[in-house]
Amino acid sequence: MSNLWDLSRIQPQHEVVMQGDTIPAMFWNAVKARGPNIWMRQKDFGIWRSWTWNRTGEAVREIGNGLLALGFEARETASILSNTTVEWVLCDLAVLSAGGVANGIYPTDAPEQVQYLCADSGTTVLFVEDDEQLDKALEVRAQLPLLKKIIVTDMDGLRTLDDPQVMSLDALRELGRQYAQQHPDALNARVAGCQPDDLAILVYTSGTTGRPKGAMHSHKGLVYTVRGYNTLIARDENDECMCFLPLCHIAERMGGEYFSLYTGAKLNFVENPETVPENVREIAPTVFTAVPRVWEKFYSGVMITLKEAGKLQQLAYGWAIGVGERVADLVMAGKEVPGSLRLQFHVARLLVLNNVRKLIGIHKARFLVTGAAPISPDLVRWYLALGLPMLEVWGMTETCGASTGIPAERMKPGSIGPAAQYNEVRLDPQTSEILVRGPNVFMGYLNLPEKTAETIDPDGWLHTGDVGVVDEEGFFRITDRMKDIIITAGGKNITPSELENELKFSPYVTDAVVIGDARPYLTVIIMIDQENVEKYAQDNDVPFSNYASLTRSPEVQALIQTEIDRVNKKFARVEQIKKFWLLETQLSAEDEELTPTMKLKRKLVQQKYAAQIDAMYS
Repeated sequence: MSNLWDLSRIQPQHEVVMQGDTIPAMFWNAVKARGPNIWMRQKDFGIWRSWTWNRTGEAVREIGNGLLALGFEARETASILSNTTVEWVLCDLAVLSAGGVANGIYPTDAPEQVQYLCADSGTTVLFVEDDEQLDKALEVRAQLPLLKKIIVTDMDGLRTLDDPQVMSLDALRELGRQYAQQHPDALNARVAGCQPDDLAILVYTSGTTGRPKGAMHSHKGLVYTVRGYNTLIARDENDECMCFLPLCHIAERMGGEYFSLYTGAKLNFVENPETVPENVREIAPTVFTAVPRVWEKFYSGVMITLKEAGKLQQLAYGWAIGVGERVADLVMAGKEVPGSLRLQFHVARLLVLNNVRKLIGIHKARFLVTGAAPISPDLVRWYLALGLPMLEVWGMTETCGASTGIPAERMKPGSIGPAAQYNEVRLDPQTSEILVRGPNVFMGYLNLPEKTAETIDPDGWLHTGDVGVVDEEGFFRITDRMKDIIITAGGKNITPSELENELKFSPYVTDAVVIGDARPYLTVIIMIDQENVEKYAQDNDVPFSNYASLTRSPEVQALIQTEIDRVNKKFARVEQIKKFWLLETQLSAEDEELTPTMKLKRKLVQQKYAAQIDAMYS
């Protein structure tokens, strides 16, 4: 197996890579140790521009001193309302270096949400990306008496703006340079004054039910967890990573920014979410972490490309992926791969599979990491068949990201792996709820002591809300969210996520919500993959004028029915989906039905489309 996948390059790293017991202490130690080396790259006007550790340190120092010049006090909160950019990282590290609390806000949030998050967190300084985000801040600033200053990182279209409360990031940096001349040691004193037990960051839960809650993480918890990550999914200074998930989400904040700060792995920022497929091919990451939706999209792209390929290419792919699947099955079973099959796999990679990896942009990857939502085991198996270990991790905002992870030498698709060695994980003996305990568990919810007490019991166990099972090897598997389990009118307990994951494996389905609680049978609401379904319609001369007419066309309805039939074959009759309805609106992160991580909100979807659901049972 070691010849198939070089496991020596996926070995856990137990040594402390970078000293520092707070995030700013670790950052400034890293600047000192890695000075001229490249840490970040960002594409501006078609050119990749590099940020060395020294250049990053200079910018963070200027922004941090600028904050001090504005009167920003230790333990005050600054919020960042921006897409994932280098500037996000600079502002975050400057706020922490100034002894403050850094809070991220999704760039897709509406003005009312921005107002709520700034008010709840006590934000005194708000960094915004551009004129679009500034408009949101200006709309609600009258309701934010604590807000002193709004800093804009991109002033395009705002050159003539004259507002005493608003200034550019460049102006803040200039202010910082002037302040540093008068107070050369002020920022260093703030960094030194920052204590491990201090609150460092707020990460607001995406709020699938009710208002978002501000999860509080201390410096001690962040540093402890980021060191732990290296024992789970090790990286080093030679690695190239992609930064494209929202930095206000725990996954990219921890697994991207802070983990790379700790290990020295290079962070490459994509231009925008739409250019991810193109940027992956340019960057060719050596370690790639993404959510299932991204992995599904890559798979769909390959399947669509394959349909347009010649007969010979299709046959070659069929043979090669078949060889890869046989290898993957043996590896997953922990069995030795015979020499003849190794040779076939080598040829399959040479002729076909390496080209598929290149098409996606993962040809240099040592391993892939998936998390933040359940993934279809068949999809994991497909990436394994390409010769790439896909390691599933599981965690949540409250556990500071990953709490369990699949080890590369013992892969079990469908499982989330054993507990990471830096925390304890067990099942509640009564409810089978997954519980987590360890220094990585958060400090609690800001301003919500009763919610904190509901979530963390007196023994320190975090109640995650996920229901699971554990096998004899200590590998956990999530069966569902406690509140999502469906009990049909016939009394059958059904796990909707299993059906939904199978449906999302289709290149024509982006997301699905299975319905059936207290109902006689299961139905499903489906969000189609617009790009692939439109292509199907064009290739098959299906007339449509807009998105809604596309979803209503008999041919598209038949296409989705075929996908449902495929999934139904894998389940018992009582677990099969009898009817479906296609969402007729193309949703984006701005729509209330989607979380910022682009997952359909089950409860809201069921409320909003109650009439369509009832029609499926009439």
